[in-house]
Amino acid sequence: MEDIKIYELKRADLRGATVIDGFPSVGLVSTITANYLISTLKMEQIGILDSVHFPTVSVVRGSEPLNPVRIYSNSGSETYPESKIVVFISEFQPPSNLIKMIAATILDWAQDQGCNLLISPEGLVIDRGEGDEEEEENSEKNNNKKIGLEDLVVYGIGSTVNARDLIGQHNIVQFQEGVISGVAGVLLNEGKRRDFNVISILAEARPNYPDARAAAKVIEAIDKMLLKIDIDVDPLLSEAAEIEAKIMAMQKQAKPGRDRPSAPVPDMYG
Repeated sequence: MEDIKIYELKRADLRGATVIDGFPSVGLVSTITANYLISTLKMEQIGILDSVHFPTVSVVRGSEPLNPVRIYSNSGSETYPESKIVVFISEFQPPSNLIKMIAATILDWAQDQGCNLLISPEGLVIDRGEGDEEEEENSEKNNNKKIGLEDLVVYGIGSTVNARDLIGQHNIVQFQEGVISGVAGVLLNEGKRRDFNVISILAEARPNYPDARAAAKVIEAIDKMLLKIDIDVDPLLSEAAEIEAKIMAMQKQAKPGRDRPSAPVPDMYG
């Protein structure tokens, strides 16, 4: 894609790796998931995805300027080769006219690198009555760490028969009916067209603000499917309220217009 390019900052052997999509989604589930995986797995930056159409900003963290869309990887495990992970992380919501090009560029690169699977986390909006929402919000205020995590449902949908079999092998509920939009939806469609394994993991999420609890459920599912290292999500849960407050504050400060990028996600994990 001429308008969107990947620049490799460091060469890495990514054969057999799994790619994680960290572009903003409902409840910022994918972005929070990507941030936490990068921090927990101590991943290093290996590249950037850039375009003349992307925001003209630098994300500064620890006095280091960073591109709005970055690529990280880890070395994986000899015991579990599938635990080699590549993460695309973005703090900005891409305009709708770029989503198909972004998805195609990521898949082109993943196939060129010999990656086997792409996972796209996504928040799933559940229709609740007003009374249920009020009760949920009050309950969360009383218990930020544990509230309702065991009750959140995670679903999965795969672009190929092999991807759907992998979902079933790990007892993740198959998503049967509905609409998946944005980068995740396009990746699923493009994966089906190319016969490339793409899985979208969907967790029930609150659509109006960042949902760290939904991200924790997605991380648990990714750990069970690929990493098998029992990632501790307690730090994420205990900091959920603080993380959500920071992101909401930054989004209010940015006041993005229609089809414009949203505010960056704060440096949540150092």
